[in-house]
Amino acid sequence: MARSARMFEIIQLLRGASKPLRAADIALELEVTKRTIYRDMASLQAMRIPIEGAAGIGYIMRSGYDLPPINFDVEEAEAITVGLSMIARTGDKGLQNAARRAALKISEAVPLSETLYTSTWGPDAPETVNLSEFRDAIRQEVKIRIEYRDLNDRFTERTILPIAIVYYAEAIVVAAMCELRNDFRHFRPDRILSYQILEESFVGDSKSMRRDWVRLSLSSEAETEGFVGGLA
Repeated sequence: MARSARMFEIIQLLRGASKPLRAADIALELEVTKRTIYRDMASLQAMRIPIEGAAGIGYIMRSGYDLPPINFDVEEAEAITVGLSMIARTGDKGLQNAARRAALKISEAVPLSETLYTSTWGPDAPETVNLSEFRDAIRQEVKIRIEYRDLNDRFTERTILPIAIVYYAEAIVVAAMCELRNDFRHFRPDRILSYQILEESFVGDSKSMRRDWVRLSLSSEAETEGFVGGLA
């Protein structure tokens, strides 16, 4: 998360808090270190954002600090309610935390519907993979080296170029160009034993690869997971 976006999230968390928030709690929510939060707080206070508190005590924002409002009609608010609720079914903890922050922002501008509900049933969060890091790798267009256990319980090492994440009701898959197979493949995060985000990038290629992946997926008659390339 970029620093400017993170500082905006800090403001939103403080605006919605009913008591002082500790740096440790904010760091856990935003998946950064306490030291990072201390630096951000100092910068926000230097910018005259009305934040009171200090390290070891907690932080709170004085009332009256407002951001531009967001306006939605009733159906838009209901669509947002359902969409944010369904994120609980992804098994992606980073997205779930982001959904809670988004709901807080939106609820301050327009009441979210209390008449629509969704099931929270979905895949379990993968134990060995932080999907936030995979989503960041997709945005940054950098490769990932993985140790993987495939459908036949064979263990391989792959270098992949991640381009998308697909959330099914039963599972999550990472869509990527696999250098070992020189083709699109889909990897279940719960079968990734370990991984390393590499410095090697493929900047400028992901958009065309994603376009090819979607085109092939729509035209493919392969039944495996409904996408061309299938599961690795």
